[in-house]
Amino acid sequence: MTLRIGNFSGFYGDRFDALREMLTGGEVDVLTGDYLAELTMLILARDRLKDPSAGYARTFLRQLEDTLGLAHEKGVRIVTNAGGLNPAGLADAVRQLAGRLGLPVRVAHVEGDDLTARHPGSLAAHAYLGGFGIAECLRAGADVVVTGRVTDAALVTGPAAAHFGWKPTDHDRLAGAVVAGHVLECGAQATGGNYAFFTERDPRELRRPGFPLAEIHPDGSCVVTKHPGTGGFVDVGTVTAQLLYETGGARYAGPDVTTRLDTVRLTQDGPDRVRIEGVRGEVPPPTLKVGRNRLGGFRNEVVFVLTGLDIEAKAALVRAQMSDALAASPPADVRWDLARTDRPDADTEETASALLRLVVRDPDQQKVGRVLSGAAIELALGGYPGFHVVAPPGKGSPYGVFEDVYVPQGDVGHVAVLDDGRRITVDPPQDTAVLDDVPPPAPPEPLPPGPTVRAPLGRVVGARSGDKGGNANVGVWARTDDAWRWLAHELTVERFRELIPEARELPVTRHALPRLRALNFVVEGILGEGVAAQARFDPQAKALGEWLRSRHADIPEVLL
Repeated sequence: MTLRIGNFSGFYGDRFDALREMLTGGEVDVLTGDYLAELTMLILARDRLKDPSAGYARTFLRQLEDTLGLAHEKGVRIVTNAGGLNPAGLADAVRQLAGRLGLPVRVAHVEGDDLTARHPGSLAAHAYLGGFGIAECLRAGADVVVTGRVTDAALVTGPAAAHFGWKPTDHDRLAGAVVAGHVLECGAQATGGNYAFFTERDPRELRRPGFPLAEIHPDGSCVVTKHPGTGGFVDVGTVTAQLLYETGGARYAGPDVTTRLDTVRLTQDGPDRVRIEGVRGEVPPPTLKVGRNRLGGFRNEVVFVLTGLDIEAKAALVRAQMSDALAASPPADVRWDLARTDRPDADTEETASALLRLVVRDPDQQKVGRVLSGAAIELALGGYPGFHVVAPPGKGSPYGVFEDVYVPQGDVGHVAVLDDGRRITVDPPQDTAVLDDVPPPAPPEPLPPGPTVRAPLGRVVGARSGDKGGNANVGVWARTDDAWRWLAHELTVERFRELIPEARELPVTRHALPRLRALNFVVEGILGEGVAAQARFDPQAKALGEWLRSRHADIPEVLL
């Protein structure tokens, strides 16, 4: 009765050959492809502005051209959110492909997530649907299921619910599948990709990590693994890192179930096998999240290179000169960042240089276009010594804004559209509950006093970070019980703010997950209006956790 679900895509642009690799590398029953992210929805929306028949991930269709026959031959079903803004269009394209290949493939799709018409001014506004529309498609015999915006984990909960006959009230089983889906959704991040302790592995092992799969059991427990002989590795650390990625507190809300991340138990079940069990689920919240993308205006940037001596004085001069030049028609938002990449007595010009970045935003493209480029370039012979820029600024480009809004579950028409055109309405859950924070657990006993060494946090803890709209999360975990005893007391919100100065004036919430020996920090507003607005150097906070690991602390000698 075990259901083997694998992943072949973690984002739009992931490894093209992964679908074939997963079909030929070992046994699997269902393959899932995740193509959507907040930024991807904006990209697809802009595609649709140019071509109303667009709006889906064309890469997926190209991947199917030489793998659909193999999937059909092996009886592997494919579930993907590559439909993006146009799942019906992609489903039709897959049918046409199957017809050209002479394959009797049944294609279904899920719709109802598109709420753009209800949100004037939006390029795209889509509700995050659950997995039961996917389940209806599979129960009706679909070989390929295409969705629009569903939760990433729904690509796994849907097939599991269909296979095992789960009902909407099977909260613990659904929660187990949500955890499996969250581990699988980002592909190779569960098999050693982007892993904090990668230096402990053979470099050859990490050159081409395989993609993950989960062996899901009827009770919702699972084993995360990968195909034999593929690169990368699966251990408790890689699974912990992915579990913390882009999550918040102990209650992880979804359309079908609220998953209690504080109940997850991980154990190594052999080489490249991690068992996940004990997951508890609760009724879902009464509302669905809607991701709304709109154009925020226009942005432009110029990066000034400051070389050698008097870096601060050079930066002050160019800022003053640019302020004077822009004074007649100042952009609405002006931001300066000085990156001190320079070194004293450097042996190359590049390492003797710092980068001064100017970013401007305004609803009027003129104010960020020719006005900025003219002001910057006119300083070429009248600015600081050694004046040059990385590249001349252009005309200015539109930028996007991502916002979360919420609507009642019953206000969204979740529909499974079968291969023969029949439409099955998916009812919203009957029982729901408003989400409340779980009371913080009691901290572990602190380590006894002893000698310490000043060293980077990353010597003893791992981290993974990511974005949710304008917020960032940083998950930090320890690999031993003693390290957890120290981490739980050392890394308070106040200490986090000291180590990450950008967070000092922002709301920061700490969530403790003792079973994972982990802390999860949510930093509100650090990413401005979301990744498309590019408000900071690392607009998706992908490396925020690695910056934290590089900061120094007084670490007990016994942990080093």
